[in-house]
Amino acid sequence: MLGSTHGTFTTDLRARVDACGEQPARTVVHGIAAVEGDTDVSGRPLYAPVPDLDRFFRPRVVAVVGASDTEGRPNTGITRQLLDWAGRVGARVVPVHPTRTSVFGIDCVPSVEELDTLGDLGAPVDLAVLLVADPLPVIERLAGSKVRFAVAFASGFAETGEEGARAQERLAAAVGRSGTRLLGPNTNLNAFERFREDLEGPAIALITQSGHQGRPLFTMQELGIRLSHWAPTGNEADLETADFISYFAHRPEVGAIACYVEGLKDGRSFLLAADQAARRQVPVVAVKVGRTEAGARMAASHTGKLTGADQVVDAAMRQFGVIRVDGLDQLQDTAALLARARRPVAEGVVVYSISGGTGAHFSDLATAAGLTLPTLSVTKQDELHQWIPEYLSVANPVDNGGHPVGDWRGRKIIDAILADPSVGVLICPITGPFPPMSDRLARDLVDAAEETDKLICVVWGSPVGTEDAYRTTLLGSSRVATFRTFGNCIGAVKAYLDHHRFTTGYRSPFDEAPRTPSPSLRKARALLRPGHRLSEHAAKQLLRAYGIRVPREQLVTSAAAAVRAAGLVGYPVVMKASGARLAHKTELGLVKVGLTSASQVRDAYRELTDIARYEELDLDGILVCQMVGRGVEMVVGVTHDSLFGPTVTVGLGGVLVEVLNDTAVRVPPFGEREARDMLGELRGRALLDGVRGAPPADVDALVEVVLRVQRMALELDGELSELDINPLMVLPRGQGAVALDALAVCR
Repeated sequence: MLGSTHGTFTTDLRARVDACGEQPARTVVHGIAAVEGDTDVSGRPLYAPVPDLDRFFRPRVVAVVGASDTEGRPNTGITRQLLDWAGRVGARVVPVHPTRTSVFGIDCVPSVEELDTLGDLGAPVDLAVLLVADPLPVIERLAGSKVRFAVAFASGFAETGEEGARAQERLAAAVGRSGTRLLGPNTNLNAFERFREDLEGPAIALITQSGHQGRPLFTMQELGIRLSHWAPTGNEADLETADFISYFAHRPEVGAIACYVEGLKDGRSFLLAADQAARRQVPVVAVKVGRTEAGARMAASHTGKLTGADQVVDAAMRQFGVIRVDGLDQLQDTAALLARARRPVAEGVVVYSISGGTGAHFSDLATAAGLTLPTLSVTKQDELHQWIPEYLSVANPVDNGGHPVGDWRGRKIIDAILADPSVGVLICPITGPFPPMSDRLARDLVDAAEETDKLICVVWGSPVGTEDAYRTTLLGSSRVATFRTFGNCIGAVKAYLDHHRFTTGYRSPFDEAPRTPSPSLRKARALLRPGHRLSEHAAKQLLRAYGIRVPREQLVTSAAAAVRAAGLVGYPVVMKASGARLAHKTELGLVKVGLTSASQVRDAYRELTDIARYEELDLDGILVCQMVGRGVEMVVGVTHDSLFGPTVTVGLGGVLVEVLNDTAVRVPPFGEREARDMLGELRGRALLDGVRGAPPADVDALVEVVLRVQRMALELDGELSELDINPLMVLPRGQGAVALDALAVCR
């Protein structure tokens, strides 16, 4: 997942001649770095400018519209908190109220129109906080002003239903006309919290669509984890999660971005922002609600945004290096590790414990999660046995038996493990306190962490959490990553290694996107029928236009023509009814296979047309097709996602697609490496390598088809709503892949 290769989509693919004697044209990757204003062949942006939000988080002058100092009123508490925050960031506050002369002793101005006329502020108003029930009139009055940002806390918009959604659309339109950027509506005061300034090191920047869900991460400051920003995006009528990801990715103090996402305003914007973070190697960790129907429904009602098909969301996040987690505890643990840990020097993980049972348990979980636990060399094991009894295993996991951690031997063991060049991470699970040995072990681990460039993690399993070894020694270290559960430690370490592997040599998928249409587009458009489904014959012509191999076949309308076509195609043949409204031909008996003579062809023609008449089906003819040899049946398709637009799917085909649902999906653009990764995600991937005596399949040809389908999806975006090649017969290696059936639906 390091980005796509240069040159062609499939640089190592051999030139192949299909059964029709045609050599598919090569599909060229552009490999051009995207810049502002660039679009792909479908007109979608390939680059998004980074918004300048400095004056949102550090304004010089803040106008508080609807400010109050009347005790008992909600606006009074908010005004007081804003005054405290402004004092901390060095901003001046200007209360705006139509009838009050002052608020908390500060002179008021009667309306927002007068903000630009104030000559004694020393700077323009950067931020307007709107403490009003209806922000629309205020936004309209801000049009043409110098106010750069506004915040609207009011609710009652898209989260309430259709009428609220229309109100939010009017608000968004007014924001677009005003020139002022808006946070909200339906947001809160989280952006104006008190952040600890005594903490050092890389910080976590937090983005949430629910303020309450960000509280656990905010309180991590009490554990010594630095937070720099909190963006509560609310309904995202204007500023959205993507804007803050892009901005935070360019902040030098930000080591990781943590997000709680219920719905996305725009899938493309999110991916462009994630791309910005990946280019700068800033990890993005996200909880994305909507894995279940109930979660998606609740999220939509909370923010009024689309959650998207979860399989597509999951795939899109992986494509751009976003680390998706499920729980808030995982979010905080993973973000904290990624923010603070140095780049790994090796990927090997060693588990070090005082108990063989603990080491075995942890190692099982770590290996199952995909971590690499290398067996230590015989030389290294001999070295460790200087301090650990010979009967204990030190191959990895390393079991010290307990006693060595209580004296000078404990540090020797830790240093010896860290000196191994295959080791990049040392994990020490301490399932419970056992002073003074656990105190000495914790201190040795902290001291060793200060002297190594390798990651040291500790799992402190005690449910109490008040022990001095935990509260003072471990949490007091900025170099040791401390966890409370095995699962969170393993997940965070895997995310840490995956992130650095992904961003090393990262090449943006957007740099690979085609900018100009291919010659295939003109041919393809001539075949489309807007608003209609294409027949199998027409859908195959569409595939042929993009160089995807189909069987030799002819469409006929008489038994005599069928016999002539069979002679031209070559026996044995397959005969199928063809019509725009035929989706499941086999179930209706409209497919005849293995016909070897003219009499069989005539009989098959009569039987197919009789069934069609009985079922009252509208046919455009009968297909007489080449019978293709056996291979691995796959499915390749295109669907349109409400958030991300066209998506490409590959999986096991034939009847297995409905039985096993073994598929992988990607959001274009992507390159050859990503296409191969899709195949690696399939549970049935081994079928392509050949099982039970079957020859290996032509994986190169399959990858080529996936990339050509992607090109089709991009070029026909907005015109093609669905494409289903099933089955795509992947023949033995070197023989190609043939689309035996296809379905296409036009928009």
